[in-house]
Formats: sequence, structure tokens, C-alpha cells
Amino acid sequence: MLDVTRRRAPLAFAALLATLRGAAANGAAIFHRGNDGDPETLDPHRTSTVAEAHLLRDLREGLVINNMKGEVVPGVAESWTTSDDGRLWRFGLRSDAKWSNGEPLRASDFVHSFRRIINPETGAKYANLLFPIRNAEAIHKAATGSALEDLGVRAPDDRTLEIELERPTPYLLELLTHQSALPVHPASAAKASLAPTSTGSWITNGAYSLSEFVPNSHIRLDRNPHFHDASQVKIDTVIFYPAPDLAAAAQRFLAGELQLTTDIPADQVKELRRKLGDQVQIGPYLATYFLILNTSKQPFDDPRVRRALSLQIDRDFIADAIWGGTMLPAYGVIPPHIGNYGERAEMDFRYESVLEREDEARQLLGAAGFGSGMPLDIEFRFNTTDNNRRTAAAIAEQWRAIGVETRFVETDYRAHFAYLRSGGDFDVARYGWIGDYSDPQNFLFLFQSDNPGFNIGKYANPRFDALMKLAADELDIAKRAAILREADSIVTTEQPWIPVLHYSTKNLVSPRLSGFEQNLRGVVPTRFLSLAA
Repeated sequence: MLDVTRRRAPLAFAALLATLRGAAANGAAIFHRGNDGDPETLDPHRTSTVAEAHLLRDLREGLVINNMKGEVVPGVAESWTTSDDGRLWRFGLRSDAKWSNGEPLRASDFVHSFRRIINPETGAKYANLLFPIRNAEAIHKAATGSALEDLGVRAPDDRTLEIELERPTPYLLELLTHQSALPVHPASAAKASLAPTSTGSWITNGAYSLSEFVPNSHIRLDRNPHFHDASQVKIDTVIFYPAPDLAAAAQRFLAGELQLTTDIPADQVKELRRKLGDQVQIGPYLATYFLILNTSKQPFDDPRVRRALSLQIDRDFIADAIWGGTMLPAYGVIPPHIGNYGERAEMDFRYESVLEREDEARQLLGAAGFGSGMPLDIEFRFNTTDNNRRTAAAIAEQWRAIGVETRFVETDYRAHFAYLRSGGDFDVARYGWIGDYSDPQNFLFLFQSDNPGFNIGKYANPRFDALMKLAADELDIAKRAAILREADSIVTTEQPWIPVLHYSTKNLVSPRLSGFEQNLRGVVPTRFLSLAA
């Protein structure tokens, strides 16, 4: 079948360039930035990818936001207080908060939005992030007697929002910066198309409004004149380009077609540093690069097989030779620099030699019934980027040494994650998790058996689930950290997901771009940037 979208994209891009040339001639500041891929959706309550988060930070504003340092600062809420027991938060909303159609944004809009994401009919992947809110879990799981109206979010008046919690939640403000807590305009949300390319459906409240979306080409956002801080927004138009081909994105940057990229081809880091100097920026990131194993099927339900596959991966080689030293080898689920935690759990073989690991891996596969006469055949799915392709090839070559035969299924960013989220069958799949907030729970919740939206490998361990529940109920921060550390040890030992690398943020940044700062969260809201002529 002819892919009409791809055929249209070059024509749309040519028309875009003609329009932008005219706008630039009139003095408009136009920012061209790369993105990890096309969004599957721009509905904040159905979204789940980093590419979508980059767009939503420009299109919408929550109660609180992250600034360019990654710090939590006021958004729609200009102030907040909390009760002595930490269970009731009261937010005072700014009087000049408006939707992009000019209507005032009211506290009741947030009530509607929180109810919408918790409503099981919405199908929100991230709903369980909001389970700290009173009755959220019971409502989302359709417990007997639960009702949306019982959700612990209230609007005593148009400018006051109250959030009642099941228990004190130390990371609540960071949690509220996440796209799951973004507001939707009640009337337009009821009518909006689920198609992400629809530009007329959504009324938003952020610094920018959606003007155009051509898949595989670009997404154009224009400054929202009704935004409360519009006078301080320096960039008039921002164009996001899906850029999974990192080498091509680097070339576009060198040609001056992009002023910012979200990643760098690892094999070109040294050369790019030579050419560009401090325009190449690399920093720490709350993120882990995983291989998810489908523990619901044989032989990946066997912990011996999972450990053997993990043992045989030479993470130091991959970090240095494949990623050019821009990533850290990962021997645990949780990345460095995480908040509300102590010492992270790590694999017991971290300091063993490569030969010692390979010997144990062979023995484990043999004990599981695999060997020279019975090779382990694996289908390995990953989304297309140069770095992912080279990483997959290196891992497959390392696995070959212990009798593993690997077949690749390579798809684009959007198709890969849509396939996994829809419950498609797989053996091994590449996955990356970027911290939504700086707390170990945000990585460990991925493995809870009652989290089908993100527990893609269908891992289930009753002891782990019990510990996560116990940690959620623990009020003492140090005791909570100790409980989470025990849960961390379980998944680090059983390895339903194999951690391979800890990410760093990797950007090409034009000298024309001012205000940019790398941060642990990897957030880059356009509203805080400016462009020199």
C-alpha cells in the first residue's frame, strides 16, 4: 500500500519553509529543534513517550513546572501550602491563567482533568502515578463503591485547588510537573480526535499552540497570545522535527537547519567535538537503557536464562566503543543521582571478569536446556536509531559466543512503542526509562504486576509487590528508602528487564540559542529560550 503520508511530507515541508522565510523576514524568532520521533498522541492523559513530553511542555502548563535547571517552580499555581500531616495540599491559581481560546482557566478544570486521567475508561498508561491521591487507585481499578466524585481533588472556588492524599508523598511537587497532571479543556477534550495530527481539536494553556502537524516531517507550534507570561516568551514559532536518524540530524545541525538536537550519534562524538567544541553538550540524566524480557513465555520465564543473557553483555565495551563514552554501564535498575534514596542495588557480578561471566552464562544456559545442539533463538526488537542499531548488533555478537542466535525486528520510534504498549508478542525489546521525578519509586513501579501500562514484560513477584505497597504506606523517609532498596534488590537479581546503560543527556546546541541548560530531567521548555539573529 502506498504510504501517502510520506509522499505528502516533502511537499508540506517545502510549503513550511516558504511560510517561515516570510515570517523571519518580518522579524519573527523561529526555533528549529529535533525530537526523538513523532508522537503517537498529544492527549496528555494518553501519552507515555519522551518525544510527546517535549511537545506537551510547550503546549500545556500544569500546577507546577520544571524550569531550565530542572527545578520545580510555579506554573498555573502561584502558591501552595500543605497541612501539618502532609496529606492535604492547597494550591492558589494565578488570576491571569487562560486557555488558548481566551477563556479563563478555573480550578474546576483541574478537577475535571484529574478525574479524566483516573477514569479507567480513558485508558491512561500513567494513571497509577497519581495513586497517591485519595481514592485514585480504587477508582481506577473500579473497586466496588468507588466513584469519580470521590477522588481527592476539589475546587472550593475558581482559584483554589485542593489535593488530598492517601499518605504523605515526598515527591508530590515533582510528580505534578509530569504530563499526567496537565489540564485539559473540558469541552474540547470531550470532542477531540484521538488522531495526533488534529490541530483544531485541542484547546491548550501553555506558551504555544499547535498550528500544524505533518507526520514524518514537522510539528509547528506558535506563541499563544493568551498565555499568562506571553510577554516573556521570546521565540515566536518552534518547529519540532522527528529525528531518529541521528547522523542526519547532526548534518542538519552542521548545515544550520537545526538549533538543538535531543541526541548525538555516538560514533561521531569525537569528530563533532573537534568541529563544534562546546556546542556538543553531555551531562547526567535520570534514565536507564533496558532490554525487556517477556517473562510470560518460555524460556524467558526462567531466571537462569535471564541471568545468562545479562552476564554475557559487556556493558563497559558498549558504553565506550559503541556510545563513545557518553553513557555509563548499568548494573542496576536505578540511575545515579536519584533522590530520596541511599545506595542503589547492583548486580553481584559487576566486578567479575568477562571470562568469568561467560563461563557462568554457558553453565546457566546448559542447565536450562540450551547448548551447541540446542541454540537459544531470540527475536530482538528495537526502534530505529544509529545508536540502537549498533548496540543491538554488539549485544547479538556477544550473545553468539554462548550459543544464542538473534534475529532483529527494527521499526520506527512510534511503531515500536505502540507495539509494546498494545501488548504485542516479543522475546526481547529495547526500552528506555526517563525518570518522571527524582525518586526510586518511579523506576521500581515499572515492575509491579498491577501496572499493565508499563510492565511490558509481564513480570510478577508477590514479594516485590508487597514491598512496593509497604513503601507506599511508610511515612518515614529513611525506612521507606530501606524498603525500596529491598524491592530494588529483587528486580536487580531476577532481571526481568536487563539494565544495559545509564543515559546521559546529549545535545548539539547552536551558539545562537540562549538560556539552554542541561539538567537531570532532560527538560527543555522553549518558553525559557531565546534566539540571536
